[in-house]
Amino acid sequence: MTLTMNVQGHRGCRGLRPENTLEAFLYALSFPIQTLEMDVCMSQDAQVVVSHEPYMNALFCSLPTGKALTPSNARKHNLYAMPYSLIRQYDSGKRGNRLFPNQVPMPAYKPLLQEVLETCENFCQIHQRTPIHYNIEIKSEPKEYGISQPASVAVFCDAVFAKLRAIPAERIIVQSFDFAILQYCHAQIQQGVFPPVRLSALVNYEGIKPSLAKLGFTPAIFSPYFKSLTQGKIALCHQKEMQVIPWTVNDPTAMRQLMQWNVDGLITDYPDEATKLLASL
Repeated sequence: MTLTMNVQGHRGCRGLRPENTLEAFLYALSFPIQTLEMDVCMSQDAQVVVSHEPYMNALFCSLPTGKALTPSNARKHNLYAMPYSLIRQYDSGKRGNRLFPNQVPMPAYKPLLQEVLETCENFCQIHQRTPIHYNIEIKSEPKEYGISQPASVAVFCDAVFAKLRAIPAERIIVQSFDFAILQYCHAQIQQGVFPPVRLSALVNYEGIKPSLAKLGFTPAIFSPYFKSLTQGKIALCHQKEMQVIPWTVNDPTAMRQLMQWNVDGLITDYPDEATKLLASL
């Protein structure tokens, strides 16, 4: 087996560096991965911010004063209610993350999507690295429309795609758990408004056929929680000409099993472990 499998660094490399930060993405580029996976939300002033939650996470975020957030007040720090100039003042890395003991604590902030893309593109060019691919998850939940994100999926998607046009479409994946996001993107791609990026349907334990029926089209990628996969489900996806890229696979035993079952890629917090294992097979 070769390194052609699409190993994706989850939130950069959350197991090793503060998630969704420039530090995590640049460190992930030191491994022979194909794709950087990241999440995007929106600020009050319509900036596309790289963040998994649309609020400051008390597990690792600190206030501009340096004081740690608490679970009781974290959700009050809603990114969609703050201009990016304020978001930029919060720290996302110096406290580390107790769930990932190998993560190196360091000062870090939530960057803009455009900054991440420009920084990583420049890194690859300077270091003569194979151009990296990007998997952009649009963080969206219907119950949060108009609260921690735009009320319209069109506004959200349009803002994200405006930042993606400088990257060749073949190096972009857009994924979401919110099928309304994927349906809008698919329609815009079909009409030639958006570039023909690959779309990925994120699911938990939902079945393949019910998911496709709900979605209304066959995406390029089916991306389920890794524990929901079987060899038969992978084969069914391949019959439907969908790639299978499960999330978030951190256990080497599970990685090995999925590789042997012929998944097309893995989303992992530990790209070092995944690429080392892949090279050994």
